[in-house]
Amino acid sequence: MFIDTNVLVAARFMTATAHVAACRCLDRAGNSEEPLLISHQIVREYLVVVTRSQIWSEPLVMDDALKDATRLISSFTVLEDGPNVMAVLIALCREVPLAGKQIHDANIAATMLAHGERRLLTLNAKDFRRFGGRIELVELEAAA
Repeated sequence: MFIDTNVLVAARFMTATAHVAACRCLDRAGNSEEPLLISHQIVREYLVVVTRSQIWSEPLVMDDALKDATRLISSFTVLEDGPNVMAVLIALCREVPLAGKQIHDANIAATMLAHGERRLLTLNAKDFRRFGGRIELVELEAAA
């Protein structure tokens, strides 16, 4: 199952609305047989979000954020974003109406599809519904 950035962020910050559910869900998923997957894009997005003072009253300092990034990379299987992902992304951009920041979500879907993964754990299901039957959305509340 591919893990979206927002789940990892919610699990990191006790003040996040979905903190308890995200922690519970990640613990349960970590104890299952299903591999937990991320990409380097997810790690980059994580670094962006956890260090933003516009979002958090106490954002992480970069050293702590980088320690988290190292932990994420060693704790999850990291799917590479190479030529196959780009080919799938281009196809998605032709087939699905999207633009601007939505391309970040399309790249997540493309990464999953290029690696044969269909399940996405996210707090943001509405942004991924545009990919229809291509991926299965696992909403945090249902997975916890």
